[in-house]
Amino acid sequence: MNYIGDRITPDATDGWPVAADKYRLVVAHACPWANRSWITHRLLGLESAMSVAVAGPLHDASSWNFHLDPDGLDPVLGIHKLQEAFLNRYPDYDRGITVPAIVDIESVTVVTNDFAQIEADLSSTWTKHHRAGAPDLWPDHHLDEMAEVNDLVFHDINNGVYKCGFAGEQGAYDEAYDALWARLDWLEERLTNRRYLVGDTITQCDIRLWPTLVRFDAVYHNHFKCNRNKLLEMPALWAYSRDLFQTPGFGDTIDFAQIKAHYYGVHTGLNPSRVIPKGPRADAWTTPHGREALGGRPFGDGTAPST
Repeated sequence: MNYIGDRITPDATDGWPVAADKYRLVVAHACPWANRSWITHRLLGLESAMSVAVAGPLHDASSWNFHLDPDGLDPVLGIHKLQEAFLNRYPDYDRGITVPAIVDIESVTVVTNDFAQIEADLSSTWTKHHRAGAPDLWPDHHLDEMAEVNDLVFHDINNGVYKCGFAGEQGAYDEAYDALWARLDWLEERLTNRRYLVGDTITQCDIRLWPTLVRFDAVYHNHFKCNRNKLLEMPALWAYSRDLFQTPGFGDTIDFAQIKAHYYGVHTGLNPSRVIPKGPRADAWTTPHGREALGGRPFGDGTAPST
């Protein structure tokens, strides 16, 4: 997919300056790609500089919309559908209307929906507006290793579950399924004796992996046919996932009811009945994980975001 790739920078190279209260980050509880930007935004404490709009889970073919807000209208942007912000900028826009997206509040036009660049820029170009104690999510001494891990996770896991779920023929499904589980087994081994993916603190690698893991048993295991076993049957990955869920900035971005409502209610080709499963039990995510014994400092020299 081609994304709108404009960047918001201190020197306004693309015409968009870094400025407080100028933009609104549009996310959705349902979407793992938006979840990454939302977690990054939370950990860096950007709430005072960039507000967040939460689209509802039940979008139609044209757009994510704000059906959870009073009168179905975002209270800041004044629009019913995110599509309106895209069309305000490009009247003939015919690509996907995706979250996350950053929208200029005054003109109600989309600036960018490039999810990977958004989360990178929140760390690098918005430093003036980071909270005191914001963690370093891209530590210089780990950048090469992070790039390698991010690439593997993106292709085999983040995209891998979708490759399984939307495979149109058996061979494509088998290939995606095998790659997914080979990578999950690799992560199970990697995380058995280390608390975080790279180094001893939370990095953007963890932020990119975790939204897929937190949706795995509730959605991907059944709905996308990723059913070799459940996450909770993998001791290291299940404990790692609960550790992050219980870390401020992660679990507080999750609404399992909305996640399931989206996948089982919108993907009617996979679930024609639109029946939403009642399980699994969400309270399992708050059980002790024991990962503190592995050491590590979640926020490095920084501090946890406010709850």
